Amino acid sequence: MNAEATIDAQALGDIRDLSGSLSERVCETLRKAILSLIFPPGAILRKGVICEQLGVSRSPVSEAFARLSMEGLVDIIPQSSTRVTHLSMTDIREAAFLRQALELAAVTKVASDRTEKQLAWLIRHLRLQELLVEDKDYSGYFQADEEFHSTLMVFTGFPRIVSITSRLAMQLNRARMLLLPTPGRAVETLQEHKVIVDAIRGQNPLAARSAMSEHLDKLLIRLAPLEDKCPELFYSG
Repeated sequence: MNAEATIDAQALGDIRDLSGSLSERVCETLRKAILSLIFPPGAILRKGVICEQLGVSRSPVSEAFARLSMEGLVDIIPQSSTRVTHLSMTDIREAAFLRQALELAAVTKVASDRTEKQLAWLIRHLRLQELLVEDKDYSGYFQADEEFHSTLMVFTGFPRIVSITSRLAMQLNRARMLLLPTPGRAVETLQEHKVIVDAIRGQNPLAARSAMSEHLDKLLIRLAPLEDKCPELFYSG
C-alpha cells in the first residue's frame, strides 16, 4: 500500500493528556495510531502535517520517527519519506514463538504462586471482557485482551518480562487488529481466557500452561492466511 496516511487530529488524540517529554508524547500517539492500523502498513507519514495537527515543531516529530524506526514500526528513507513498515509474516511468527515461550513460563508460575488479590483481579477482568463482547466493542476488547496478558506477566514479579513481551507484541498486534472483525473470534478468545483463569484459580500449573498453549496456538493459525488475504499490507520481497 502506497497511500498517504490521512492525519486525523481527533484520531491522534491530544498529546497534552499524555505524560513524558514532548518527543515521548508524540512517539506514543504515533505508535498507537500505527498499532491500531489508523496508519496502515505502507502509509506515508508527512512530518509537516503531523506537526500541524499535534501543534508541535519538527524536532520532536523527528525524534519520534527515529524511535519508531528503532522499534521497526516505520522506515525512514533519507531525503524522501517516512513510511509505516509493511507486515512481515516471518517477523510475526518469530514474535509469536518468543512471546509464547515467555507466556507459558509466566502462566505456569502465576498458577503456582498466585495470590487471592491477583485471582480477584483476573475474575473481575473476565467480567469486563464479557461486557465488551456483549457490546460488540471489539476495539475495547482488543485492549482488554492485551491488558489480560500483560497483567499475567506483571504477576510473575519480574518487571523486565513486561517490557520484553511488549516489544515482541508490536508487530504481532498490528496483524491481530486485522482479525478483530472475524465473527465469533472475541467470544472464542473469552472462553479460552476463562479456561486459563480456572486453572489459575485451582492452582494447577500444568492445566494453566496447557490452556495458554492452546490459546496462543490458535492465534497463529488464524494469522497465517492474512498474507494471502491482505497482500498489500505485507512485504512483497
